[in-house]
Amino acid sequence: MNKNLAASAFFLGCFISASCLAESSPFASDGVSFEAGHGTGTDMWRIGVTKKWQKKWLAMGNWHLGGYWELQYGEWSGHEKNTIHDFGLTPVFRFQQTERSRFSPYVEGAIGFHFIQPVRQDPSRGFSTSFQFGDHVGAGVRFGERNKFDLGMRFQHLSNGGIKEPNNGINFTQVRFIINLD
Repeated sequence: MNKNLAASAFFLGCFISASCLAESSPFASDGVSFEAGHGTGTDMWRIGVTKKWQKKWLAMGNWHLGGYWELQYGEWSGHEKNTIHDFGLTPVFRFQQTERSRFSPYVEGAIGFHFIQPVRQDPSRGFSTSFQFGDHVGAGVRFGERNKFDLGMRFQHLSNGGIKEPNNGINFTQVRFIINLD
């Protein structure tokens, strides 16, 4: 088994174990996410766990602003490029239905924190810091029995926010799937 596959399997096991073992904990996960995407000659994937917030703001009819925490691990790679490992923590704000229908649409936006390693993707492209901000906008729909499934599209930008030059950044278009455990 190669080293990257072993590390990925380890993190997947940790995420699933954490979400299953700590069901009664206030920090227990209530969803598992999977996403894949492409940007700037680079393919990416991530797995993660989510924890919904109990707060509801800006209630308007059957809609409100809510959100969730997302903890993720993933990798970026491309032809003749180093594999970059990405660990992220993001608070996500989501405008969604209060009383969900059979298909419940939503829009979301976020700015989170990512730690990447290594910082050099290839000889011509690198990131000056391991710390990166990750912001995204997205839309999608929850569906299935009790809206158990969530399918969405995201546009994400990662960069160091000008902390240090060069600040190359990278953009990804992603397809995302969540299994809600609540």
